[in-house]
Amino acid sequence: MKQLDLQKLQTNLRSKFLKLGVKMVGPETIYFSKDTKIGKNVTIEPYVVFGTKVKIGNNVIIKSFSHLENCRIENKVEIGPYARVRPGVTLKEGSKIGNFVEIKKSIVGKKSKINHLSYIGDSLIGKSVNIGAGTITCNYDGIKKNKTRIKDHVFVGSNSSLVAPIILEKDSVIGAGSVITKKVRQKSLALTRSLQTEIKNYKRKSK
Repeated sequence: MKQLDLQKLQTNLRSKFLKLGVKMVGPETIYFSKDTKIGKNVTIEPYVVFGTKVKIGNNVIIKSFSHLENCRIENKVEIGPYARVRPGVTLKEGSKIGNFVEIKKSIVGKKSKINHLSYIGDSLIGKSVNIGAGTITCNYDGIKKNKTRIKDHVFVGSNSSLVAPIILEKDSVIGAGSVITKKVRQKSLALTRSLQTEIKNYKRKSK
């Protein structure tokens, strides 16, 4: 498709969504696909890109510099800024995907939060789960992709690595900085940390 045709398509799509009541800050910076579907009372901030097969529910906020493709966003979801929502993702009602979060082929349950600096792949996340900053699912072992299942009301502390395949049962807690390789039982605390060593009156070597 020629450049002028692409520009005309985007102009028409922006106009269509504005008429449908989509709130756009800087509509000229937002890029849609022909099959993008958007519900009621949706706000889209500048520099958001919609790839193909994106369906957005009602009362959704998508913040700046986010990229979405082949995903389903339910009602009252907040995304971004700087979020990447890759194919195979469903974000359930009231969930939140924050800044510098990449997520693919995963379901995020109602009112669950992945607020910042995380990678979530091949995962099933339950309701009211909190994923701390810097958490990653280690889903690829070099040969195949493995599944992570995080059940309802789990709290994952910051800078944790969840080595799939793995299950975190309901109401469990993962201590910050942990590498989790085994199933975590319900209502338990799991953590893996080296003991902190401190050398008193330490002097750095001079040049």
